[in-house]
Amino acid sequence: MAADVEKPELVFGFIKLTDMAPLAVALENGYFADEGLNVTLKAMPNWTAVSEGVADGSLDGSHMLAGQPLAGRIGIGVQANFVTPLSMDLNGNGITVSNDLWAQIADIVPRDDYGRPKHPISASVLKDVAAKMKAEGKPLQMGMVYPVSTHNYELRYWLAAGGLNPGMYKAEDLAGITGGTENADVELSVTPPPKMPETMASGAIAGYCVGEPWNQEALFRGVGVPVISDHQIWNNNPEKVFGMTEEFITANPKTTVAVVKAMIRAAKWLDDGGTFNRPEAADMLARPEYVGADANVIINSMTGTFEFEPGDKRIIPEFNTFFANYATYPYYSDAIWYLTQMRRWGQITEAKPAEWYHDVAKATYRPDIYMEAAKALISEGHLAEDEIPAGTDGYRAPTSDFIDGVEYDGHDPLGYLSRMAIGNTN
Repeated sequence: MAADVEKPELVFGFIKLTDMAPLAVALENGYFADEGLNVTLKAMPNWTAVSEGVADGSLDGSHMLAGQPLAGRIGIGVQANFVTPLSMDLNGNGITVSNDLWAQIADIVPRDDYGRPKHPISASVLKDVAAKMKAEGKPLQMGMVYPVSTHNYELRYWLAAGGLNPGMYKAEDLAGITGGTENADVELSVTPPPKMPETMASGAIAGYCVGEPWNQEALFRGVGVPVISDHQIWNNNPEKVFGMTEEFITANPKTTVAVVKAMIRAAKWLDDGGTFNRPEAADMLARPEYVGADANVIINSMTGTFEFEPGDKRIIPEFNTFFANYATYPYYSDAIWYLTQMRRWGQITEAKPAEWYHDVAKATYRPDIYMEAAKALISEGHLAEDEIPAGTDGYRAPTSDFIDGVEYDGHDPLGYLSRMAIGNTN
């Protein structure tokens, strides 16, 4: 039902990744139009441009890394009063290594009775290679998409769980997108997602963590081997969010709710019937104005499977989750996990009290807006009551569904940090 919105003409940004799908679906299926919104979607060159565009108002909102709104709030990178009223998806990333690096570790990767790698593959298989390269003065190089990205923290988590130090940030690193390599066993650097396969093929990096379709793209091009998906590092991890500014949502509250309504409907469509609508979505995303990758590459991870070595296609129905498991709800506990990782790796330079984590999360993540939109959709018959979390305090239940088995409880960020084996523990 069209709302009497304050600003019907909107421009939203996105990066060419599979998980921008809710924006494309909301536009193509007419959900934005149903809310009285005329939306233009604009592909952005990198995540810095996304933050700058939302901060200066040239974008009314954007597909964002879950850590971006939080980073802007606390003074890392582009600073602004970012908020997120909606989470866009769970899972959806992978770690890929070059053919050369795979050849060096393949023989020590544990195998099952059929000769296939046992998953999840521990980063400990890289230890000997990383130590040799570091001793030769040429540390192992891997890529991630942005310093406050899920990909950076997932790659660091995987490496650390395998006993490798991914390096610490220093205060002087935080103004830009470099650094984070102090005392590193493996050095990480930034590469935009669509550039990952070619950067690895050039030899500049020996592996990377990125969202789809760029892990499967490396496999299809024959330049690398995906070794682990992020659901194997932390299942049902929050990945992208929709970011706006506090100034925008204050000036345009009806518009904000209308946007969230349209995107919830899009997320629901993407998960309806499991993967029933995913082939259609893959064809949509393959168009050059959206992701612009081959539809077969997109389908390879978007329809409940993920291919590791060539021919080793595994059933992973939860690899891309857009609506199930309350994927669209912006949980405070999701925000707090990102803040703990910023502190763990030195991006937050001083120890903070537990209350600080909760206060930043509650200023940035806005489940109140989400619930207003969701309840309107229930009244209009687009959602059922049991499709939104009931009686939640904004925190997910504690989970130990991580590769290292360490339990995370968003209510206790300091207790969680204290259990980390590598990095800051306070």
